[in-house]
Amino acid sequence: MPLGPESLDVRDSVTLSGPDASFEDAARVRIGAMRILLIEDDQGTANALSRGLREEGHVVDAARSGEDGEALAAANDYSVIILDWYLPGKDGLAVCRELRARRTTTPILMLTARDALADRVAGLDTGVDDYLTKPFAFEELLARLRALLRRSELARPPALAVLDLQLDPASHRVTRGGAIIELTTKEYQILEVLMRKSGQVVTRTGLEEQVWGGVADLTTNTVDVHISHLRRKIDHGHAIAILHTVRGHGYILGPASAR
Repeated sequence: MPLGPESLDVRDSVTLSGPDASFEDAARVRIGAMRILLIEDDQGTANALSRGLREEGHVVDAARSGEDGEALAAANDYSVIILDWYLPGKDGLAVCRELRARRTTTPILMLTARDALADRVAGLDTGVDDYLTKPFAFEELLARLRALLRRSELARPPALAVLDLQLDPASHRVTRGGAIIELTTKEYQILEVLMRKSGQVVTRTGLEEQVWGGVADLTTNTVDVHISHLRRKIDHGHAIAILHTVRGHGYILGPASAR
């Protein structure tokens, strides 16, 4: 039986390769291990998908509501999000809209019983990457996950690196020497601007325009305060300072020789 919203047992939830096939036969096409966020309120469907995906070797975090799903998406990096349209409280479209507003770029596969053209268009315009209509076969789900993973890897922007400082624009993950650095939104934006122009002086006015949009009511030391906090986070405890102030000109990211 194809997977549908009323499924309660894993073996009744997956279309297998033949009438006598075992559940393990559905896993014959392996895909690279992924961390997957499953947002699905139906317990039977969630159990079936979680078991099948874990038997494929993936890590699955499951949420029963849109709010819980958003919290997990904010706290962790996922390869893909499987999102049900019908959820208690905030529905799948609203969840997708919120994730995209937060600049979450993780591919989203929407599960839905709605197959009208208007519904598909609404979802795609909101930020859904692909659809799978219930009921569906588990093997089709795997195929769509493979396609989403390929597309996301091709579209993934390259990581930025200056010495041992790395910034991943796709996940907004910043590390130095392999250790994760927690930054505020403005600190991250400043660092990204400086890393994209590493070895070049970036003026205070340039940062104001690129990070704050040229807001006229910034206090005179706003940029300096953010730079000070950022410098402490990325340089403290390291033998080589990487963020420098060029008096009278601006800021530069790179080894001392780049000044």
